[in-house]
Amino acid sequence: MLSSLRARLRWLIVLVLVAVLLPLGLLSFQRTIREVDELLDGRLAQSARTLQVLIEHAGIDSLRGDAGPGIRVPSEPAHASAMKRHGYTHEPEVGFQVFDKAGRVVLATTNLAVLPPPQPGDADFRDVRQGGYNWRVFTLADQVDGVVIRTGERYDSRQEITQALWFDHGLSLLLGLPLLALLVGWAVKRGLRPLEALTRALASRELGSRAPIVLERTPLELQPVLGALNDRLQRLADALEREQRFSADVAHELRTPLASTMINLESAQATTDPTEAAASLTSAQHVVAALARRIEQLLALARLESGAASGQYAAVDLVAIAVDVIEELAPVIAEGGVELSFVRSSEQVIVQGYEAALAALLRNLVENAMRHVPAGGQVQLSIEQGVQDVVLDVIDDGPGIPPEHRAQVFTRFHREASSRGEGYGLGLSIVQRAAELHRATIELLDSPFGNGLRVRVVIPLRQA
Repeated sequence: MLSSLRARLRWLIVLVLVAVLLPLGLLSFQRTIREVDELLDGRLAQSARTLQVLIEHAGIDSLRGDAGPGIRVPSEPAHASAMKRHGYTHEPEVGFQVFDKAGRVVLATTNLAVLPPPQPGDADFRDVRQGGYNWRVFTLADQVDGVVIRTGERYDSRQEITQALWFDHGLSLLLGLPLLALLVGWAVKRGLRPLEALTRALASRELGSRAPIVLERTPLELQPVLGALNDRLQRLADALEREQRFSADVAHELRTPLASTMINLESAQATTDPTEAAASLTSAQHVVAALARRIEQLLALARLESGAASGQYAAVDLVAIAVDVIEELAPVIAEGGVELSFVRSSEQVIVQGYEAALAALLRNLVENAMRHVPAGGQVQLSIEQGVQDVVLDVIDDGPGIPPEHRAQVFTRFHREASSRGEGYGLGLSIVQRAAELHRATIELLDSPFGNGLRVRVVIPLRQA
């Protein structure tokens, strides 16, 4: 059975309060009973000493009556029956006895008149049974006059006080606990208002929003939760954006290999020369193999962006990657009638980086240049190794990009009007992300051919 956090807190607090208040109430009740017993015992002793003072002033002889049993004092006042009819009497059942030297009763209340005289050693307090009741008696012996005074109180009178105390203590708990539960529920509800505000903020949050959740007067205990939640939402938004970018990159990256495959297959179908058909099919097979490798590279690049493949960072030969890219794009280059030249400073140019990312960078730079160059134009790929960095240049003699538009070409899905073919405006965006992975810088410069564009990527040899 599921329960709300509010209900759990309320009942836990109530149970804790009951677990604390009940033992404290019992201890307080026991302490109160002990103090009441001591107070009543003190009253018995005080009554005996009061009688002693009165007898000393009046004289014991004045208390002796003509009758043998001595003077009897009624133990119940005249108005007691009327008070009992109302349900309670505030006068407890008490009595006393006064004995002379000879041990005869000279003064006694009727309820204690038949109680046997005290024995030697009966001083102070003791419990006796008389007339079907238990009595608490106090015996005071006057060593000078030989008078013995005994006062007593019935235990059922004390039990009435005990019952009243039980009622007072129990009633406060019976009435206080439900009221306390209501107040605790109200306090818990008020204390959980920040959670309700957080729930409303999450429910009203727009899909894909990157704005952090901010609550007014956030409690200290909720601030770490809110910070972790905002961080998690930011990471989730980044992950969704990476997934969207990956889907767009896949569509962009697979377009050229598929086009090359279709060209080779159409050439094989159109020719009647078996040798030429076999060459076209072989080229198509190579392109399909390159397509499979391209897919693996895209997946690797996606893992790089998510930080899941940091172990793939290693020494990479840029010249070898460039040769593979040129071979992959050879059918498209031939069909477009564009002259591609490759210049390098040495047969090997080694950098530390991610092979998949660098291959995507070179491929997109060359393909982007070819898309902007008309038939009969030229594209040059240059790799030059310096002392501290490696410079990649991709130069074309196309229409170029005006300086005022160059800052926009790295925006996703942005395409220049001079672009040929069905591009998606993702090439330079992929280039930029690959460069960021290698701490590289990208510049768009004027082409040395007189018109066109030079894209320069500078990769530091020593990276953090």
